[in-house]
Amino acid sequence: MSKIDDVTRLRHILDATTEACEMISGKTRNSLDTDRTLSLALVKLTEIVGEAAANVSKEKQNELSQVPWRDVISMRNRLIHAYFDVDLHIVWQTVTEDLPLLVEALRIIR
Repeated sequence: MSKIDDVTRLRHILDATTEACEMISGKTRNSLDTDRTLSLALVKLTEIVGEAAANVSKEKQNELSQVPWRDVISMRNRLIHAYFDVDLHIVWQTVTEDLPLLVEALRIIR
C-alpha cells in the first residue's frame, strides 16, 4: 500500500471542508434536526477532515502552524468515539465558523 503524501492529505482536508461549507448554503441550524442526511453528511465530512489532518506529517503541521491541528483532530476523535452522542449544535458551529477559517488557512495549497 502506498503512503499518501502531505499535499494529498491537505487536498483531502480542503475538499471535504469546501464540500461541507457548500452543503450548508441556504440552510439553518434547524436543518440539522430535520434533515438526517445533511447531519450525517456533515459529520462524515468533518471526520474526514480530522482523519486527514491526523495523517499530515508533524513537519508539515509545524510548517502550517496557523492550522489548529490539535483541535481539528480532536473533533474527529469526538465524532468517532462518541458517535452515539453527537451534539449537532457543535457540528453546526464547526461547519459554519471553524471550517471556513480552515479553508483560508489552507488556501496556499490551491
